[in-house]
Amino acid sequence: MSAPPSLPEHTHYEKACDQAIAMCDGNLRSTIKALIMANEYLEAELEELQAAITAGCVPARTQSASDVASNAA
Repeated sequence: MSAPPSLPEHTHYEKACDQAIAMCDGNLRSTIKALIMANEYLEAELEELQAAITAGCVPARTQSASDVASNAA
């Protein structure tokens, strides 16, 4: 029987998982809880943005550094 092809050892998601776990001092339950809370926050933000778009509100455009520099010239 042949061995399955090996996957890259540290993909982007593996590194992200390692970082999240490290930020929670290796506690997997705390890591999962933090990720759920972050996801809920992002879902709420998305709902607010969708409601604003539906209501016809468009967020003000923020000035980039190049815009500020060209306006100052």
